[in-house]
Amino acid sequence: MPENTRPSSGTVTDATETRRSEGPRVRPRNGLDRYFQVSARRSTVGRELRGGLTTFFTMAYIVVLNPIILSGADISKQTLPFASVAAVTALVAGVMTILMGVVGRYPFALAAGLGINAIVAVYAATQMTWPEIMGLIVLEGLLITVLVLTGFRRAVFEAIPPQLKTAIAVGIGFFLTIIGLADAGVIRPGIPLISFGVKGELAGWPIFVFVVGLLVTSVLVVRKVKGALLLGILFSTVLAIIIEAIAKIGPRTGPNGAEVNPHGWALQVPTVPTKWFGTPDLSIVGHFSLFGGFSRIGILSALLIVFALMIADFFDTVGTMTAVGAEAGLLDENHNLPNSTGVLLVDSVAAAAGGAGSVSSNTTYIESAAGVGDGARTGLASVATGVLFLVAMFLSPLALIVPSEAAAPVLVIVGAMMMTQVRDLQWDDMSLAIPAFLTIALMPFTYSITNGIGAGVVSYVLLRTAVGRRREVHLLMWIIAAVFVVYFALQPLQQLF
Repeated sequence: MPENTRPSSGTVTDATETRRSEGPRVRPRNGLDRYFQVSARRSTVGRELRGGLTTFFTMAYIVVLNPIILSGADISKQTLPFASVAAVTALVAGVMTILMGVVGRYPFALAAGLGINAIVAVYAATQMTWPEIMGLIVLEGLLITVLVLTGFRRAVFEAIPPQLKTAIAVGIGFFLTIIGLADAGVIRPGIPLISFGVKGELAGWPIFVFVVGLLVTSVLVVRKVKGALLLGILFSTVLAIIIEAIAKIGPRTGPNGAEVNPHGWALQVPTVPTKWFGTPDLSIVGHFSLFGGFSRIGILSALLIVFALMIADFFDTVGTMTAVGAEAGLLDENHNLPNSTGVLLVDSVAAAAGGAGSVSSNTTYIESAAGVGDGARTGLASVATGVLFLVAMFLSPLALIVPSEAAAPVLVIVGAMMMTQVRDLQWDDMSLAIPAFLTIALMPFTYSITNGIGAGVVSYVLLRTAVGRRREVHLLMWIIAAVFVVYFALQPLQQLF
């Protein structure tokens, strides 16, 4: 782990004891230090900037992946311009991540949410025009903003018991690991459910880059080298560029998204670009119809889609805040993030901003944990990440040099860091153990933070009631459980109505 960063134990008690043992807090050196609480959180400006850089390189793939998903989707026979989606994806991510740093003051980065894109594709893509879909996303973001301003969203966050909050952090650790392994091509969809590499073998140079990068980054981490995760990404990228220059491997998928070369690079092909500068195409900004979807598919159907979007946005952020905050040692004695209203407000506004930009809802990214793993503790890291996203609008070829196989080792290692919190779960009481287990298991296996939280909440309320501990269940937990029951039954409800 990087020097001067505290190993994550997952317990607030340990975090508090660590801070006490370090003596009195350091007085802020200047206004920047005071505003972002850099010294107060035992960090430095250099460490924050390094953490912001690590987060950017870990999630820069979204600038490529989001336009691949959106421009390739069959949205009422429309085609979105790839270059414009890429530019606006970077624009909205940059602006909202900077806003998160300045207002939320925590090391969280935001970008277009892939889970939301999946909901859009399943529930809406063939039923509405793209401006109508984006209008529903803007509406969903505005509704969540109202919930933040009324204090309801924070109240829900605080009502979740510590056992489930710890399970959420552990589950997200597993989720990050699955994402990393999938990005590297180590695991792929197949028969059985997940296959190992290519036909049961770790074949191909991209997987070689991942394996070597994982080993080198692990050595840097255990040797406590400063910037270990960032150095790991840079080493793996250079190795990938050299290998591609010699072997001419090419991409894994063709223009239509079909796999044409199982041994190829998953997304970006790591080559030194011949062109470094490009003028961003922002032509799709503002193309949304706030209430057009209601007239197109009916009020009830549109409301069900908005409900699904709200639940996914709402609880993905709860999970991310809990996991990243725990990894950074920033949670209080009740496993809550202090002064979280700013974080929740920016995240809610980002959902509406993504819809207004026509690039889908933006949400807080779990990849923020990579920057935290490299030392980030304050919103200054988010400002750095956001600025890099804005730069990527003009220097997109440079941002696309890093292949997903080079960033994937960092996700696996951060997953291991977050996994250490499993020691704090209570396993001797099955009414607590089963909800925790379902939360942990469903996140990676369903590729959804929301599904894991929902399974944990519903089973927690049911099982604590079954053992006569109903009075220990917060009233809001009953409400959340009922909401999740509706969420899980959404498809039958849509068919019914």
